[in-house]
Amino acid sequence: MKKILLFIAVLISTFSFKVDALVPPTNDFYINDYANILSDDTEQYILQHSVSLEEKTDAQIVVVTVPNLEGKDLETYATELFRSFGIGDKDKNNGLLLLLALEERKFRVEVGYGLEGVLPDGLTGRYQDEYIIPYLKENNWDDGIKNGYNAFYEKLCTYYNIDSGNVKPKAKTVSTYGIQIFTPLIVASLFFGALLGSFFNANNSTSKKKSLGFYIVLILDICFLTFIYFVFKLYIPIALFIEVITFLVSMNSTDDSSYFGGFGGGSNFGGGGFSGGGFSGGGGSSGGGGSSRGF
Repeated sequence: MKKILLFIAVLISTFSFKVDALVPPTNDFYINDYANILSDDTEQYILQHSVSLEEKTDAQIVVVTVPNLEGKDLETYATELFRSFGIGDKDKNNGLLLLLALEERKFRVEVGYGLEGVLPDGLTGRYQDEYIIPYLKENNWDDGIKNGYNAFYEKLCTYYNIDSGNVKPKAKTVSTYGIQIFTPLIVASLFFGALLGSFFNANNSTSKKKSLGFYIVLILDICFLTFIYFVFKLYIPIALFIEVITFLVSMNSTDDSSYFGGFGGGSNFGGGGFSGGGFSGGGGSSGGGGSSRGF
């Protein structure tokens, strides 16, 4: 009977560990490369700068890479990891977590309560888009992590009015990555804005065909904007602005040829040296702020 109870106890504890498993902080604390994708130089660079930042400001930047999220969603894992590590000062809550999940190919920036003012969601998302994700898409882990780290490090140094040294993030060339995002976004926004405006401008406003076509296009447009919101949240204002302007121009047009007549017509537009330092968190808590990206 005792053996059976012992077996059940071991089984339950093992199951609980798998469900709630989170990686523990390493002795270096600021750099935790559990996915084993970063070079020693990158790890030492992050460690040295994070130690220096905490000594001067009490703020902590922690980098964690994991093989996978253990079945959790990215935001939940990041929040639990942040609190488990206790990143940032307990009273100031000025911690910052940079988390990479290798198998899921996702990246999360988790911001403590005390830094949400200086690091709002829009800014953390833009930093990912410019300094991190373009490199991660090419499996260039060192440059992606280091450049992203530099962007946040420099921002916090400016906020705390301390010298950041020669730390400067290097953005991926906009001519290659930026165009990949903006070109289809602009074209789609122009298309939906002009199409919806043309339906409004049609002579036969009671036409069932027009009404049905309008609602079909409207549903497609909502799906498009929802996709932009969740994948490229930073660019949703741009898409909305383009659509509204194009919609108003097209709606006020007196040219009947602007009406698409359902879907068959044409449009009127062209188409350093620390090892085993034994560092630890200050008991900070995450406010749930931040941003996520896939790569």
